[in-house]
Amino acid sequence: MSDTPERTSATAEAPHHDDVESYGGGDVQARHGRVDYWLMLVYLIMWLWALYYGITYWGGLGPGLDY
Repeated sequence: MSDTPERTSATAEAPHHDDVESYGGGDVQARHGRVDYWLMLVYLIMWLWALYYGITYWGGLGPGLDY
């Protein structure tokens, strides 16, 4: 399996975001894309929850384990 990607595009003048990178002899292909807004919202909610949980339960053995 090769570590360096092979770049292919439909035309020689294709923009960078249309390039396809092939790994593993063409078994795996990667394209440049964008992260959807709903996924960014999920990341934000999870980060805020982790921040809340870290502040609320900082230290000790954890909830229900304080004996």
